[in-house]
Amino acid sequence: MTFHGKSALITGSTSGIGLAIARALAHEGADVMINGLGESNEIEEVRRSIERDYCVKALYSPANMANPHEVVAMVRQAEQAFESVDVLVNNAGVQYVAAVEELPPEKWDTIIAINLSAAFHTTRAAVPGMTARGWGRIINTASAHSLVASPFKSAYVAAKHGIAGLTKTVALEVATSGITVNCISPGYVWTPLVERQIPGTMKARGLSREQVINDVLLEAQPTKQFVTVDQVAALAVFLCSDAASQITGANLSMDGGWTSQ
Repeated sequence: MTFHGKSALITGSTSGIGLAIARALAHEGADVMINGLGESNEIEEVRRSIERDYCVKALYSPANMANPHEVVAMVRQAEQAFESVDVLVNNAGVQYVAAVEELPPEKWDTIIAINLSAAFHTTRAAVPGMTARGWGRIINTASAHSLVASPFKSAYVAAKHGIAGLTKTVALEVATSGITVNCISPGYVWTPLVERQIPGTMKARGLSREQVINDVLLEAQPTKQFVTVDQVAALAVFLCSDAASQITGANLSMDGGWTSQ
């Protein structure tokens, strides 16, 4: 599999799942634009390491995913720099946990904007170019919460259900244009963000590290194992391949059996 001559824009990709996908696509030869939060020197090192390790062009956009104008400008920047955006990965996301009556309206607005609306804005901006070239891949990072709900996550669950619906709708609209649109729905993925949550949960619940991992984080995953970022990235790369050209409008679970229950 090779994506030489192709380019990819991956949102929320300075760490975690997004960075793993960016690296995996670069490994296959795609030029990439990453986007996300972090210390500027650390982001620059990530960008340089992608270029160094994979001999591709790597750019960084600091676009605020809650700002539609910046989101569209990022797509245009990538199109200008690479002459195309062939692969779009909508991965940016945030979370806030609270009962619905205690959820601050501004938190709802931010989660919907970043987790759902940003994917609409990038897709709307990228589809015309993909259609003109007769080829494109759009991959949305959803979640097991695109299929099932958990308490205290009303905004996140609503956004991820919305991503699943957006995926299906756009897939139908571009089905004859050489473009596929799919979403990946991971369960709990082992990322630095998840790891950093463990000590606080240990303290708040009076549990050991092992109890937090097995009885809290992995309670819903029958395999009792975390999904890895590399597994998600490998699925994303496959969805970009010719072998996956007839997979579109799909919501692909990677959740250790969570949503089979």
